[in-house]
Amino acid sequence: MKFNIRGQNIEVTEALRDYVEKKLSKLERYFETPPTSEVYVTLSVVKGFQAVEVTIPLTGVMLRAEEKSNDMYASIDLVTDKLERQIRKHKTKVNRKIRQEGGIRDILKVDSPVLIEEDEDYELVRTKRFTLKPMDIDEAILQMNMVGHNFFVFSNMATEQVNVVYKRNDGKYGLIEPAN
Repeated sequence: MKFNIRGQNIEVTEALRDYVEKKLSKLERYFETPPTSEVYVTLSVVKGFQAVEVTIPLTGVMLRAEEKSNDMYASIDLVTDKLERQIRKHKTKVNRKIRQEGGIRDILKVDSPVLIEEDEDYELVRTKRFTLKPMDIDEAILQMNMVGHNFFVFSNMATEQVNVVYKRNDGKYGLIEPAN
């Protein structure tokens, strides 16, 4: 694994860098071959919390986890555990698909006994339908804040596509839009 480690409001010391690489390298055991994509790690201090954000782009799946605590090393441990759970969940889905379709292979090891996990049921409890009003990003953020939500779905009048604005943990805003 290749690591791209950066810090926001914190200096990334050699000890921190080594700890991140050591912990995240343990995830390699779940892959047939170590991922060639770069692992993006951001260490930051936000409102007194030590936060770690990790993104691992893989073929067909994007692993991403974020954790924060009062201690940077604890945050690194927590984010590693979260990524491990994501890999297990993805592997469970892949194994189910292999059993149903009869033998395709994926980027994750299929025969690893460590990754036995119960099937998880997701219960959909509510569906909402609404008309998307064309608006610009500033108006969408204003609407989101007016309704008191942390995200807002809207039709972007500049692109005529469905977009989502959301409030980030650092108090700033983000935009999700389709790639095509």
